[in-house]
Amino acid sequence: MSRPEPLFPLFAALETLPGVGEKSVRAFAGLDVTRPRDLLFVLPHSVVDRRRRDSIRDITPPATLTVEVEIGAHFPARRKGGPSRVMVRDAVTEFPLVFFHARGDWLQRQLPSGQRRLVSGKVELFDGIAQMIHPDHILRLEDAADLPSFEPVYPAAAGLTQGLIRKAVAGALARVPVAPEWIDPALLAREGWPDWAAAIAAAHAPSGPADLAPTAPARARLAYDELLAHQLTLALARAQARRKPGRMTKGTGALQARVLAGLPYAPTGAQTRAVADIAADMAQPQRMNRLLQGDVGAGKTLVAFLALLIAVEAGGQGVMMAPTEILARQHWEGLRDLALLAGVRLDILTGRDKGAERAAKLAALAAGDIGILVGTHAVFQKDVAFHDLRLAVIDEQHRFGVAQRMELGAKGLAVDVLVMTATPIPRSLALAQFGDMDISVLDEKPPGRQPVKTVLINAERMAEVVDHLSRAVAEGRQAYWVCPLVEESETVDMTAAEDRFVHLRAVLGDDVVALVHGQMPLADKDAAMARFVSGAARVLVATTVIEVGVNVPNASIMVIEQAESFGLAQLHQLRGRVGRGAAESTCLMMYRGPLGETARRRLQTLRDTEDGFRIAEEDLAIRGAGDLIGTAQSGLPRFRLADLERQAGLMAVAQSDARALLALDPALETPRGRAARFLLWLLDQDKAIRLIGVG
Repeated sequence: MSRPEPLFPLFAALETLPGVGEKSVRAFAGLDVTRPRDLLFVLPHSVVDRRRRDSIRDITPPATLTVEVEIGAHFPARRKGGPSRVMVRDAVTEFPLVFFHARGDWLQRQLPSGQRRLVSGKVELFDGIAQMIHPDHILRLEDAADLPSFEPVYPAAAGLTQGLIRKAVAGALARVPVAPEWIDPALLAREGWPDWAAAIAAAHAPSGPADLAPTAPARARLAYDELLAHQLTLALARAQARRKPGRMTKGTGALQARVLAGLPYAPTGAQTRAVADIAADMAQPQRMNRLLQGDVGAGKTLVAFLALLIAVEAGGQGVMMAPTEILARQHWEGLRDLALLAGVRLDILTGRDKGAERAAKLAALAAGDIGILVGTHAVFQKDVAFHDLRLAVIDEQHRFGVAQRMELGAKGLAVDVLVMTATPIPRSLALAQFGDMDISVLDEKPPGRQPVKTVLINAERMAEVVDHLSRAVAEGRQAYWVCPLVEESETVDMTAAEDRFVHLRAVLGDDVVALVHGQMPLADKDAAMARFVSGAARVLVATTVIEVGVNVPNASIMVIEQAESFGLAQLHQLRGRVGRGAAESTCLMMYRGPLGETARRRLQTLRDTEDGFRIAEEDLAIRGAGDLIGTAQSGLPRFRLADLERQAGLMAVAQSDARALLALDPALETPRGRAARFLLWLLDQDKAIRLIGVG
């Protein structure tokens, strides 16, 4: 299946455009432009007002002026490199045009005395006199219509002038084909959007600053096209995954009932709904691909465990994977009590298991004796064979991209996949990143979770904080002390943590304080964690290795040094480590003043709310989408036109539209389906085209 012919000219070489030579091809690469098509999607970011005025008196310098003038006398430069002046007269008054390094004959040709011209450029005051230096445009009156009232200004790159970009864009626009309409007609009418060709033309010819806003009809339409193409790609991937035969896994409910009966509390409504969604998915003949999104402490672990029990009840096995060994151990320890209630054999497999012990585990796994396995990605190694694996639960999604999710399927295992993330992701981003998945959200806190009191405190009051800490420790309470993220270097982080550790030990006593940082050998790290978990150590000094998943219910104080150096999501995760037991919990965020605007806004948001989704929306507003999940590992697409922060609503519409279109027309054969293929080719989504059923 190949690219539609009307699109060929847009995918030709860049040199085929007017004014573009070898040198400018290299320069355009700086704007990520390699074909005429790319230029269509480099939209102007501002406009210069070139509307005509009668006189220089109508503006207040510095400002841009476009005016018709009669050319008067020329005054050449008095010294080499000095200014040459050409006096001109508009409808009201006289003023000079100023040129540096201009050759006299060139000036005479451009501005012949006694003739009329349209000039446009920046007017500035010099010694109280208004003058126009190097006009941007000097036009004969018969050509004056060529100058738009608002001239688009494009993103700059080294080696490119605005004139060259405009000329190349005009060339690309001349190649825009008549395109079939891929947007749902009702949506198009409701939004009042133009058709695609008109939208591209309008976006490059703004008639004022309002046309540059993401909400301007032409721009909104082009952004929607991009989101729709992205969601079609994800929906096709999802349909493809669903075409792969899955297995119907139906639980009996017996093991789940045992666990629920043994719990000291009832699950929340959100937990019950999530388990029902998962059970319904697992009972289908297609594979499950579901994201379980829950805030810190929303009770994801219980939901995941009940899902794993469905696999065991159906005679199969389940696996839970975590990104690090510390987390895998923690899941294992957290699930042991639940496994005892259920009467299911639970085991753990990490890179540490060696020799006879590992061999014994592998044999038990292959024989089906181990019902649920917890591990790191070590469970993917060649020699690990399950007896009958039905469900894989993956913890902390953003460490596993779409590629790893697919790899799981490529193992030839028709397993259902449940991904858990403790990072509340705003809806628009969740759809951009996980649009191929179905999503369950845990938006209620389980009973017994205490609110955490959050206090902002200046670092100058360090002595008071340490004093408060020593009193709390004397009362038998436990605390985390998180050290700042010093630059990007772990060695500097380590020094900061070690210094704080020495300081706190001197005040609180040697055996009261334990230390954990990223550079420690694993065994030392585990030993320190174990001392803290058992309560032998009262204070754990740590770098951010504890941000995800560490669970010590007795710890009720969290001190974060230089809180301003952390991101919102990280601070929210860290705070979530306390408030897990019966004691009233406090989070002290120490900062070094004076705070910048963004840092202040971040810390105030945390002080004002514990709702992870509200915090995530605020984070998105402050930092933008790429930073929010760290672009390098985010699996987040790079959109040229769509702005996830400001056009979040369009993403949800695009997802339902894409899924609805594919439900009616899975092979994209109807007229609108064919138009959608045209869109996928246009937006370079060749991957998606390969996913279309019969192609």
